Amino acid sequence: MVKQKERSDKDASIGFNQKKVRAYNERLVLSLIQRHGALAKSEITRRSGLSAQAVSVIIGELEKDGLLLRGEPIRGRVGQPSVPMRLNPDGIFSFGLKVGRRSADLILIDFAGETRASARITYSYPMPDLVKAFATQGVRDMSLQIGAGQQDKIAGIGIALPFQLWSWEDKVGVAAGTMDVWKTFDIAQELESATGLNAYTQNDCTAACSAEVAFGRGMAFSDSLYIFVGTFVGGGVALNNSIYSGRTRNAGALASMPMPGPDGEDKQLIDFASLYFLEEMLKEKGLDPTLLQQQSFDWTNLGAILEEWLDRAAHYIALAIASATAIIDFEVAIVDGTMPASVRDALVEKIRDAISQRNWQGIELPVVLEGTLGSPARALGGASLPLFIRYLLDQNMLFNHA
Repeated sequence: MVKQKERSDKDASIGFNQKKVRAYNERLVLSLIQRHGALAKSEITRRSGLSAQAVSVIIGELEKDGLLLRGEPIRGRVGQPSVPMRLNPDGIFSFGLKVGRRSADLILIDFAGETRASARITYSYPMPDLVKAFATQGVRDMSLQIGAGQQDKIAGIGIALPFQLWSWEDKVGVAAGTMDVWKTFDIAQELESATGLNAYTQNDCTAACSAEVAFGRGMAFSDSLYIFVGTFVGGGVALNNSIYSGRTRNAGALASMPMPGPDGEDKQLIDFASLYFLEEMLKEKGLDPTLLQQQSFDWTNLGAILEEWLDRAAHYIALAIASATAIIDFEVAIVDGTMPASVRDALVEKIRDAISQRNWQGIELPVVLEGTLGSPARALGGASLPLFIRYLLDQNMLFNHA
């Protein structure tokens, strides 16, 4: 899931020493509080499996480090008042960079996952130098908002971008070879050199899935299929409340899922459920495709064009959900994307209708739900990477203790 330095099998077999055990237990306490919003010491003790004394010591250290805050005591029960602990929003900060086919977004979030600052650039297609310059300047500008002497509270920068960006040149309308520079451009290394921050990369739709699991309605479900409809459709897989990235860190690559075309030709989901094709439909009608990138534009004005695209996208997304569920018994399928909430809701409703109209004998399809984060999901997922890598635990670990 995350690009990091290679670790040998020998390293993986080394047991925890005292310092590592303490670090693990601190991460466990922080992660439980992050997931539940606020927890009293007694509840942390119950969920973590640690002793009450150990939890008290850990909380004391985390308070001293400025990572936790005490809430108001809850009275009315037998014994001492219960004091809920919560993450200190100002304890840690993190940057998230989303590199998309049409735009790049940079956000600064705090330890509670709230966005403190954001910036965006748009383009016809992404090029490394442009993205690097945008991110580098944005990090410098946003870092000033944290305050003097607080720069050591920045955990790093997480980068969410499509893998093999150069593979889609024909669909974004650039000459062959134009984006080959991405093949040798290590954006994480470049931004580490430019900003001095630790940098990590993740597939953009996997990052969006991570954000939904960590901060959205995905928290409530154990196994979920995530579908993100952007310029090109993509997805992610969450198993046991944890992102499953697979052998090549590309699990949930729904864009490449084979689909039968109207005339029986071999196609992929990307050919039917991507906003790129809505843009193409607008061009055919003599309309400006950049309207979809304007926040003030009302998509309902597209009328029949939008309905045609929604019907086609819903049909093929329903097929993708069924195909994925035949392999993994997903509880829910969560659909989100770079579109107004009302359009996303209409798409979800059409997917449900498409599912209900077919015979899926032998499999029980998941409940289809709307995502909760929208377009910012990818940048937010990127920003969460440094937090989980340095301070928190994989969600799967939490459910072994909850």
